[in-house]
Amino acid sequence: MSDSGRQRQIVELLRDRPFASVRELQERLGVSAATVRRDIDRIDEAGEARKVYGGISALDGASHAGVAYARPYDENRDLAVEAKRQIAALAATMVRDGDAVIVHGGSTCFHLGVKLADRNIRLYTNSMPLAAYLSDHGHCSLTVAGGELHREPGITHSLTQAVTFYASKFFLGAQGLGQEGVLESHPLLVRSIVDLSLCADQIVVLADSRKLSIHARNVALPLSRIGTLITDDGLADADARMLEDAGVMVRIASASGAIQ
Repeated sequence: MSDSGRQRQIVELLRDRPFASVRELQERLGVSAATVRRDIDRIDEAGEARKVYGGISALDGASHAGVAYARPYDENRDLAVEAKRQIAALAATMVRDGDAVIVHGGSTCFHLGVKLADRNIRLYTNSMPLAAYLSDHGHCSLTVAGGELHREPGITHSLTQAVTFYASKFFLGAQGLGQEGVLESHPLLVRSIVDLSLCADQIVVLADSRKLSIHARNVALPLSRIGTLITDDGLADADARMLEDAGVMVRIASASGAIQ
């Protein structure tokens, strides 16, 4: 197969999914990893998709039938990293010593968990990457959700076992955010968000401003359930007004470190 033929196959594959790894493309195309990486470079240079850690990603906003697909955790963690760190730093200031908090799966919440690792708090999480990090590096009291491990999206969840942890705050991310509320494509994430939202006094969403332009198929929580959104300074004025009109407190973590 010619170089252009392989690259067309890769672009076509990304019409139906958000990400393809180098290893998967090796097996699918029957070529070496070096050849796949050269193809990825050419596709990235042509602006048809984006080169990311470990593979290639559909362009932001790419969707099938107008609905966005959830990105794999390993890919999503490498997007908007600085904004996520700033958001996590601001979120950490909302946690006081002695608090009990729930930190959901997802890359922005992972950064928050890292910030809270040495705090005198009780932390509950269903995130396997965060649980592994806190086991090795943290000193906070850690409770890990029971149930089955779902390697993608990287959480544990039980359909039958009730959550018995109660917290002052539930921190969660979002695939998308709009007038409908917190949006997710993955049904398991919707279920876990709904279940954990019943176990906290306050719900805090951590989402960089890109998420206001992503429309996923399922509403996990309506805006009426959200107390606070922490986002970056790329938030559009119209989106800020929409959120505030719905009763959501919007806090901005700016690049300068100033808090709004």
